[in-house]
Amino acid sequence: MADTLPPAIFLMGPTASGKTALAMHLFDNLSCELISVDSALIYRDMDIGTAKPDAEELARYPHRLIDIRDPAESYSAAEFRQDALAAMAEISAAGKVPVLVGGTMLYFNALQKGLAPLPEANAELRAELEADAERLGWPAMHERLAKLDPAAGERLKPTDSQRIERALEVVLLTGKPISEHWAEQADAALPYNLLPLALMPGDRARLHQRIEQRFDLMLGQGFEEEVRRLHGRGDLHADLPSIRCVGYRQMWDYIEGRLSYDEMRYRGVVATRQLAKRQLTWLRGWQGVHWLDSEADKLLDSALKLAEANII
Repeated sequence: MADTLPPAIFLMGPTASGKTALAMHLFDNLSCELISVDSALIYRDMDIGTAKPDAEELARYPHRLIDIRDPAESYSAAEFRQDALAAMAEISAAGKVPVLVGGTMLYFNALQKGLAPLPEANAELRAELEADAERLGWPAMHERLAKLDPAAGERLKPTDSQRIERALEVVLLTGKPISEHWAEQADAALPYNLLPLALMPGDRARLHQRIEQRFDLMLGQGFEEEVRRLHGRGDLHADLPSIRCVGYRQMWDYIEGRLSYDEMRYRGVVATRQLAKRQLTWLRGWQGVHWLDSEADKLLDSALKLAEANII
């Protein structure tokens, strides 16, 4: 069956692992087009802090799904899946290979596995749940969930506040446990012969070094000025998904006087490391991933050989 499906490449990895550079190399050597899988690169006027390819690079290496939203707007995983599938279909119809590159693992997961139909967030109910959590603590909220939805209670940790809140919200809004919604998820197998690649520097310490170096580079490139321009618009605030992006939240707090410059830098680096850790946790659970050392001398050759052997 796989032989009859069009090919596609997932190029994944933690932040600062070199995904964009490898994607550009693949573009130079394969008949392919690039699709961004990054929940920060979707925003216009957020360039430095997202490590977005510059205008010259994007002219030479066009990426779909970059600069498609204003920072005041939202963008869901479901919207990404719809947009990405449409882009992949167009690329395949043109006889090229879609290469999906980025680090938003939720997007990759949604694209490959589909999404369960769930109700939209309810602000009033969420406020009640958060008030209960502040009074009782999240372990108690986890116990409450376990009584209403034992499967979800077993799956989620007592410290996983965001998902506990969402699971409680779903069961209280619909009367049906979120675990049943998961089970009813439509069969959404991705109709592609997929090659999943994951980049990772040879050791964790090297990745941390690259993260710190890149954050300092962003600061030197004018990251503060970029966020000050966003702040000066007057219609953006710290609770928006765009401003919650790693680095932007810390710089926003610095601009509003809640952090010193040194604290902003330190917290920005730490938050980026934590993001990389979460990305790696997702990737380690992904079956069939081909791991590539981003510091290897023959990285491009290795990636091209995998592509030729698996999809071309």
